[in-house]
Amino acid sequence: MKFNLDDNTAKSSILLIYTGGTIGMKVDPAEQTLKPFDFSQILEEVPELGKFAYRIDSCTFESVIDSADIEPRSWQALAGLIEERYDSYDGFVILHGTDTMAYSASALSFMIEGLTKPVIFTGSQLPIGVARTDGKENLISAVEIAAAKDSEGHAVVPEVCICFGNALMRGNRTRKVNSENFRAFRSADCPLLAEAGINIRYNTAVIRRPEDWNRRPVFHKELDTRVSILKLHPGITPQVVRNILCGPETRAVIMETYGAGNAPSKEWFLDLVKEASGMGKILLNVTQCLAGSVNMDLYATGKKLENAGVQCGYDSTTEGALAKLFHLMGMYTENAKVIDGLGQNLRGEITK
Repeated sequence: MKFNLDDNTAKSSILLIYTGGTIGMKVDPAEQTLKPFDFSQILEEVPELGKFAYRIDSCTFESVIDSADIEPRSWQALAGLIEERYDSYDGFVILHGTDTMAYSASALSFMIEGLTKPVIFTGSQLPIGVARTDGKENLISAVEIAAAKDSEGHAVVPEVCICFGNALMRGNRTRKVNSENFRAFRSADCPLLAEAGINIRYNTAVIRRPEDWNRRPVFHKELDTRVSILKLHPGITPQVVRNILCGPETRAVIMETYGAGNAPSKEWFLDLVKEASGMGKILLNVTQCLAGSVNMDLYATGKKLENAGVQCGYDSTTEGALAKLFHLMGMYTENAKVIDGLGQNLRGEITK
């Protein structure tokens, strides 16, 4: 499907990829239930898109996916599709359910190295066919940002992003924080890349750019998903901690700790951390807080974790940490190389 086909006026070409989610739903008049609509008819639902001088094509996953059912193979399919169509489009807009959008955006950011074009996730809290939908505004802004070029013809935002509620956020620094509000996502530790008001204001000082605009990205589709998440809480038992830290099928564990990276100082807890580390488990410390960074040198309990072999996650989100581990473990069989990568800022996912 294409509109504005006059090549003399088309400034950019955009591929819309519908994976599933609320934004693509429309009320079936016969059954009065929400069903995915045909995205080849997107201009009927969002006629404003026709005002852009862009070529906009669309494709839909063969089986649309509820975002709660997103799996790593979905990310591999997305990365493969973008790799296949990369030379044919100036930008990509991925329509996705909100519940796991931050996980998917984080994953794609690591799976595509050396990105030179925008890959923008968006969605909505209300279906696009509903009168008060936020889907139209989110989609229109995402398309305009994906098509934006600078004076040299380069993409203004060559990153994997989330566009939602008038804000453009780095995908691997974003979390869903509200299940009802139209501003459902927050990027607490990374400034917005852009804000859509009367004009779209780009924060060019924050936006990452490739070292070589002419080099084709490298697509890393191998993922090792043997990661568990241990969320600390008062009253947690040794049995629960042991099952997660020392599980035989687990290669790495993300520890969601308190505040700046603190954990219980009880002897049994530290003994289990040391045991897991001695088993060759990769242990990564991220904070439960919505904002702020892990600093294991700040308090004694954090220092004990560091001495026991736990790696610092800095200000990484849990979603970003999970995706980074999947990616690094998929690349390297040696834990030392994974740990080295965890300490590096690969895609703007941490502040160092």
